[in-house]
Parts: sequence; C-alpha cells; structure tokens
Amino acid sequence: MKKFKKIVAIEPVNLTEAIRSRLPGYAEELIFFQNLPGNDDEIIDRIGDADAVLVSYTTRIGRKVLEQAPNVVYIGMCCSLYSEESANVDIAFARTKGITVTGVRDYGDIGVVEYVIYQLVRILHGYDFPLWREKPLELTGLKIGMVGIGASGGRIADALHFLGADVSYYARSQKPEKEAKGIHYKNLSGLLKESEVVITCLNKNIILLKEEEFGQLGSGKIMINTSIGPAADSEALKQWLGNPDNLFCCDTKGALGELADEVQDYNNVICMDASSGMTAQAYELLGEKVLQNMEKFLIS
Repeated sequence: MKKFKKIVAIEPVNLTEAIRSRLPGYAEELIFFQNLPGNDDEIIDRIGDADAVLVSYTTRIGRKVLEQAPNVVYIGMCCSLYSEESANVDIAFARTKGITVTGVRDYGDIGVVEYVIYQLVRILHGYDFPLWREKPLELTGLKIGMVGIGASGGRIADALHFLGADVSYYARSQKPEKEAKGIHYKNLSGLLKESEVVITCLNKNIILLKEEEFGQLGSGKIMINTSIGPAADSEALKQWLGNPDNLFCCDTKGALGELADEVQDYNNVICMDASSGMTAQAYELLGEKVLQNMEKFLIS
C-alpha cells in the first residue's frame, strides 16, 4: 500500500492512542495540532504542503482554504458525514479540485440507544425524577413515535420494540424491514398526535418540527432529541415547553438549538450536556473507520 507524504490533523480529532500508533503505516510524516485554528489563514498555514488532512466537526474547511492547499488530495473527516450539505467541508468544491473527502457513520449508535432507554425508564418509574404519571409505568405498550429511522433511529426503534413498546415511525421513505417486525409507518401529523413519546433522530441541519407540528404533538408528551443538532424550531420549542406538562430530553446543548442557554434550566428540560454516543467503544470504532477510509483511498 502506498503512503501519503504528510498527514496533518488541523485540530483535535478524537483518535485514540492505539489508532494513532498505526498511522505511520499510512504516511511518511504526521503532524497533530491539539488546539483549534483561529481562522482560515491559520488552517492554510497548518496544512502547508500536506497531501492529506484530518479534521473533526469543529472546524470548517471551505473554498478559501481548498484554493490555497494545492497539494491536498485527501481530507478525512474524523466525524459523522451525513450529507454534503451538512458537512463542515465544502465537498462539492473539493471535488472540482480532485480532492477526495471521506467521513464516518454509525460509530456511536449503541450509546444513544442506551441513553434513550435510561432516560425513559427513570422518567416512567420516577427514579431520581418526578413520576410522569400517577403510577410507575413500564415501556410495555407505551406509544413511541420515531421521527427518522436511519441507522441510529432504527436501533432505538428495534430496542424499544423488543422491550414491548408500541413503536411507529415517520421517515422520507417507508422501511419494509421495520414494518415486518411490527414497527409501523405513520404520516408525521398522525405520529405526533398519537404518540406519547416522540424521539427525533434526524440528520444535521434538518429542522422538521415547527409551530404547526408542536400543535399536533399537543400536551402531556415527552420529546427526546437524539439528533446532532436541533430538530425543532427554537421559538416553537420554547412555546411548547411553556406548558409544564410537556417534557424535553437531550444529551447535548446543541440538540436544544440557539435558545439552549435560555431553556436548559427549565424544570421540564433534561439536558445532560454530554454526548451519549461517544463511549470508549465508539472512539475505537471511529478510529477504525477513519483508517479504513484512508486505506481504501491509498489502494485505489
């Protein structure tokens, strides 16, 4: 397998020491920066004459940077890549420069599944949290609506269905393999109205729930957002949270949107401000997939 001449990680990229120890097999020279670059000019300086760049989700590599990085042939995103539009690398422009951009998917799903189950059980049973109904409830028969049922949402749906919940889903396309298990498709309006718990599992930058949708969701519901960013319009969510009978849960502040600092201390908001997906196992899997992406490029 051929090697890159120089790999530069322009910011902290969450690769474990075990993964880093294998990187000399992929490049003649390695440079890792341990702080965030301040601007595009600093990114350009860090890249220098490198032919490969590693980046996480916190720094954007846009057209200006790509135009002034003449040796770069490969950019490895050490983070989720759901779509070109939501990526922090200008993939479309990179393509015009002959630069290959790769990203990673499906490495932190199990922790998210465990988070959802943990959060629901503590709320339904009143463990270290006010009891949601008059008596403790099991997941059995609980009407749960999944908004988005990709890799992460699909795992959540399967787990909750296994535990006896009545799970339905809304997505851009129907999933026969889920319906064969008894996880039924509903249109968004019907799902919001009929579900007791709604779990949003959407791609980054997809804002699906607005004022009309929260009106359909109504009162006395639980909403859990497992998306990387907000799944709801901030003002509409704030208005919905004005009803104390509604409950919103998320792991990170980013899932609350631009009003996070204002609403995170509401009594009916549970925000841990910690990523549920980034477990030790997830970091290892992330690193393995980053290496696999580079290897595939180098042997092509």
